[in-house]
Amino acid sequence: MQELAVLASIVAALSVGVVSPGPSFVMVARVAVASSRIRALATALGMGAGGALFGAAALLGLQSVLLAVPALYAVLKVLGGLYLCYLGFLIFRSARQPLAMVAGGGEDGSRPLRAFWLGFTTQVSNPKTSIVYASVFAAFLPSSFSVAFAAALLAAVFVVESAWYALVAILFSSAGPQRAYLSYKSWVDRAAGAVMFGLGLKLVTSAAKP
Repeated sequence: MQELAVLASIVAALSVGVVSPGPSFVMVARVAVASSRIRALATALGMGAGGALFGAAALLGLQSVLLAVPALYAVLKVLGGLYLCYLGFLIFRSARQPLAMVAGGGEDGSRPLRAFWLGFTTQVSNPKTSIVYASVFAAFLPSSFSVAFAAALLAAVFVVESAWYALVAILFSSAGPQRAYLSYKSWVDRAAGAVMFGLGLKLVTSAAKP
């Protein structure tokens, strides 16, 4: 019963952070309006997998490692920020390119897998998220816990992350948002690319701060 209470507390705390807008939200929303619902949902699952990876790292004591070796955290922030800047540049560059909508999302079986990988890499590119996970886990985890509890916790993290971004994918892949996107594609892509690039640049510059 105690482990169930701890699990509920961690899930509640993480849920607040998950719904906060960031690079992951921008990417899922952009895939949803610019592509198909299938690809957007695959991206959402990638976000869930990235969250589960952060959860596993937190259980293994990632926070202690990063605190012991500050330079490692700085390097991760620079690398992650540069990757977000790269994604932002690609989105911005595609603003004037015509959009070939994928009817049904099934013309290429590799597309959902690529979308999943895009979601996963976008999620794990922000090492600050790992600190959030590690901090929440450190605040609520008991000194000892069972393997079953750890497995249930990682599964819950995956479900929370995937469910939120799946909701974003469904909302933004509906007819209304997609019509609006098609009407203002160049402006939307420029805005999304600039936001993504700005988030990446902020992450890079934060690496120089103590």
